Amino acid sequence: MAVLLEVAGLEVRYGGIEAVRGLDLAVDEGAIVAMIGANGAGKSSTLLALSGIVKPSAGSIRFEGRELAGMRADRIVARGLVQVPEGRAILAPLTVAENLALGSWTRKDRRSVAVDLERVYGLFPRLAERSGQIAGSLSGGEQQMLAIGRALLAAPRILLLDEPSMGLAPLLVASIFATIQEIARSGTTVLLVEQNARQALKIADRGIVLSHGKRVLEGSGPELLADPLVVEAFLGKEGG
Repeated sequence: MAVLLEVAGLEVRYGGIEAVRGLDLAVDEGAIVAMIGANGAGKSSTLLALSGIVKPSAGSIRFEGRELAGMRADRIVARGLVQVPEGRAILAPLTVAENLALGSWTRKDRRSVAVDLERVYGLFPRLAERSGQIAGSLSGGEQQMLAIGRALLAAPRILLLDEPSMGLAPLLVASIFATIQEIARSGTTVLLVEQNARQALKIADRGIVLSHGKRVLEGSGPELLADPLVVEAFLGKEGG
């Protein structure tokens, strides 16, 4: 598989705090790559740098061979790198349909947007049922569906997901992870940051473990699920 996203020597600083320190990573086209690590490991800061929300202090971010580091966030979205942020960031006063429409604002071909909207409604039938409902009145799970659906309407080549299972009931968590797999099968590459390390690695082609802003382990999902260090630090007992 071709490398879609390649990061080299990425550094992110907030004043004197080094959140990401010399990170290298590669994401193959069509893959699901999971980044796991403790709170403060640099996972979310990495995604924010990739999507242009935070400016890296050093390093290279090459997407389809083009440099993104320092590019404006809206231009990064238009190139096909789209993030679903932690906390969802839906526009609560707007309807479901209006939130979804905002996802396609960079696109000119309304016919293809309509096709993608039907695809989103197919993935999340509940959004179709609630298209006229105020987004802020949705449940947490429905808001997460809306956030992912809105991102898909930007026609991403790669989807960055930051803690998609946060605050969701177990049944909804399983549904969200199944949907992530379906999105990948349809051709969208996924880079996933997730505290639920076991579930993330179960669906991941590759996993990356971050600690204090650095990559400390990398391997396939099954390899990391079986690694004693990963089990001890992040997984614990099955079902625990």
